[in-house]
Amino acid sequence: MYRTRTCGNLRLADEGLVVTLAGWVQRTRKMGGMTFVDLRDRYGITQLVFNQEVDADLCEKANKLGREYVIQVTGTVRERSSKNKNIPTGDIELIVSEMNILNAAVTPPFTIEDETDGGDDLRMKYRYLDLRRNAVRKNLELRHRMAFEVRNYLDKQGFLEVETPVLVNSTPEGARDFVVPSRMNPGQFYALPQSPQTLKQLLMVSGFDRYFQIVKCFRDEDLRADRQPEFTQIDCEMSFVEQEDVLNIFEGMAKHLFNVIRGVEIKEPFQRMTWHDAMKYYGSDKPDLRFGMKFVELMDIMKGHGFSVFDDAAYIGGICAEGAATYTRKQLDALTEFVKRPQVGAKGMVYARVEADGNVKSSVDKFYTQETLQQMKDAFGAKPGDLILILSGDNAMKTRKQLCELRLEVASQLGLRDKNKFACLWVVDFPLFEWSEEDQRFYAMHHPFTSPKPEDIPLLDSDTGAVRANAYDMVINGVEVGGGSIRIHDSKLQDKMFQLLGFTEERAQSQFGFLMNAFKYGAPPHGGLAYGLDRWVSLFAGLDSIRDCIAFPKNNSGRDVMLDAPSVIDDSQLDELCLKVDVKE
Repeated sequence: MYRTRTCGNLRLADEGLVVTLAGWVQRTRKMGGMTFVDLRDRYGITQLVFNQEVDADLCEKANKLGREYVIQVTGTVRERSSKNKNIPTGDIELIVSEMNILNAAVTPPFTIEDETDGGDDLRMKYRYLDLRRNAVRKNLELRHRMAFEVRNYLDKQGFLEVETPVLVNSTPEGARDFVVPSRMNPGQFYALPQSPQTLKQLLMVSGFDRYFQIVKCFRDEDLRADRQPEFTQIDCEMSFVEQEDVLNIFEGMAKHLFNVIRGVEIKEPFQRMTWHDAMKYYGSDKPDLRFGMKFVELMDIMKGHGFSVFDDAAYIGGICAEGAATYTRKQLDALTEFVKRPQVGAKGMVYARVEADGNVKSSVDKFYTQETLQQMKDAFGAKPGDLILILSGDNAMKTRKQLCELRLEVASQLGLRDKNKFACLWVVDFPLFEWSEEDQRFYAMHHPFTSPKPEDIPLLDSDTGAVRANAYDMVINGVEVGGGSIRIHDSKLQDKMFQLLGFTEERAQSQFGFLMNAFKYGAPPHGGLAYGLDRWVSLFAGLDSIRDCIAFPKNNSGRDVMLDAPSVIDDSQLDELCLKVDVKE
């Protein structure tokens, strides 16, 4: 055998054992007649000792080892004289009697350490080296544990894991598809699934009343920290359920993961908030509730006092940062510049400090009496030492989103976004439709198969935009970790939905006829949810990006710089696929 033990499991109780280890050389140190080598594998690090006086040739061989050499050693476990409390094997070392160099290595382009000297691009190019780092490896181990616990939980709840196809039909609604040309069907294309949505609904029609799948999905959209062109969903569907049934099952799964993976026991029910309240009080459909700073609208108090910025505004609102009145003018100017960035888009910011005596000192004092400023202070419930920040604009929704960005920035500056603290929330009662000014038509906010609230069905014709969806998102620390809905299972209601979304009968039949036909054979009431596995893992690992919990991720341009993909393909392949490429400059 190449090894009898691993580099992470030897302890003092193993003293005197003769063992064989194999792994990578982390570092070497020569001290007098002794050479010390840290040997690393997936399980940990063991210190190896080579003694010049005992075996000069072996010690000389050890002196020539380079970083990341792959070696096999046999030796005797001994207690260390100078122990290392920072590693589990720090009480022992291995006195080496034999060594084989299994593979020499060139010097890696960056250090294989927790704190590496490699930048993001370099580590992405040599991802197979980056994966040797303890920090990255732990993320993938966490991912494995979470996937295992998901299967364990859902199996106990009676769910069946069923695989669905990766080559499916294209559905242009929503995000862009990745398309795959078919050689055997010239001029025709498959699409990679954005979600197994219609397929899992067909499984409900088939009688598989509890389905799940840990599935790869693909969306050709712009990337950000929590988005990759290919990602992994925990995809689930249930029959004979209402919204409450789905929420209870998957809130239970979230609590199970928190308990088993993080050791956090959550007994109280998750908070619930309507989409309308989330947007009104936090400017986001995924509010971070680890801290306060709930929006307060100030239209009645701040308009009509001669300050034209407010007098002409369609919305005036603010946040109160507790204990932040100590912000300097330089810090406040920096916040003003922050909200004026193109990514935020505000024109400016008004601030007010609550002084120790309770008076309010504002950047717009000349327009407001102390009596009015006290009314503003009371609206926030502000106390001495608090800082009030106010934005205004001619569009309430847009200004609230700007205020949301300000709220998150201030919370970050004040250290309120603790990654070891978790605030869990269900956002419910989303709008069923969203209106596009550009296209002058309604789009489905989630997808065309989401059911309206039963009590809102009469509004489909008379007040389409007011119809609420039987939809729900789970939000943790301001991150949407999953979402779903109760589906339409009645073919007539589904036809109505397609009409409202501007589908012709021919187009609906062409894209979704297989589903509509299936409904005619008896579709049960059903609903489901999909969790983002990548987001769950990054949340539990305390990461700012999902990239480091994916073995081989893409960069911000959607490229795999290690594989150099996507890439140009040969003309012969294009000919087989009946394709011509015309790249626009």
